[in-house]
Amino acid sequence: MAHTGPPTSDATRVLVVEDEPDIAAQIAHRLAAEGWRVEIAGDGPGGVAAARTFLPDAVVLDVMLPGLDGLEVCRRIQAEREVPVLMLTARDDETDILVGLGVGADDYMTKPFSMRELLARLKALLRRAERARRTALEDGGEPGEAPLTLGDLEIDRNQRRVRRGGTEAHLTPTEFDLLVCLAASPRTVFSREKLLAEVWDWADASGTRTVDSHVKALRRKLGADLVRTVHGVGYALEPTEDAAEGR
Repeated sequence: MAHTGPPTSDATRVLVVEDEPDIAAQIAHRLAAEGWRVEIAGDGPGGVAAARTFLPDAVVLDVMLPGLDGLEVCRRIQAEREVPVLMLTARDDETDILVGLGVGADDYMTKPFSMRELLARLKALLRRAERARRTALEDGGEPGEAPLTLGDLEIDRNQRRVRRGGTEAHLTPTEFDLLVCLAASPRTVFSREKLLAEVWDWADASGTRTVDSHVKALRRKLGADLVRTVHGVGYALEPTEDAAEGR
């Protein structure tokens, strides 16, 4: 394991789990230039161990790793401590991407990628994680947001829990935020660009495939009928006929 970045204890900490030394070094150099602390692990077991000791604020995780693959590493990291994970994949394989989202990854990028976009996506993940932490702290006994009930879909925004037909679905943080965004305005069509801005905090439209992959993950967990595709435009949440549009 390698470490770089200033030693300040309050600096953002990012764990890079990547077995290609050149790529790992380039990522670490770019993140260290932001004043972040970076630790590198070159294989799966090393990534799990580093997450346990380094306690990163975010993880950049390659899918293809020696020892344990990135999917298993992500599964083990999230089982011990919830942390935003950006997965790197060498191929734009939809199955890999959906499995990655299913084990707790928040986003993915396909190699080759630009360091500028990697940094932008990490910053967006960190902003969202910080907002979630602030919301949890501010709740402290104060009345929270009312649950959303749309037909057989129940969304508890305070506890970040989702049920459909009485069965709980386990969503990643990004999947949950995407669902809440769509459910807050049922039947309203959101463009991919609008969803990127609202859910991911991205200022550009370079990640529309990310939106598509997360929608597919939602459909797999909650039912294919829940989110309607409006071809050429985007997506809308379609409650069942007896939906009560709670706020």
